[in-house]
Amino acid sequence: MTETLLTARDVAAALKVSPRQIWKMLSSGKLVEPVRLGRSVRWRAEDIDEFIRLGCPNRERFEAEKGRAAK
Repeated sequence: MTETLLTARDVAAALKVSPRQIWKMLSSGKLVEPVRLGRSVRWRAEDIDEFIRLGCPNRERFEAEKGRAAK
């Protein structure tokens, strides 16, 4: 199974914000944690879809909801 990984630009387009805003959201804990591949930063498409579905909660609430859904 192949997981789709998104760039900051892809995530910005999905959220209809600028790529710069994505980095601000990440540093302030308002965006889900990305996957780091060496120096590259990517987000799982599945996580971004779920983040949007849940109403764009902060990272802590997203992780709690994600954990609750996995049980």
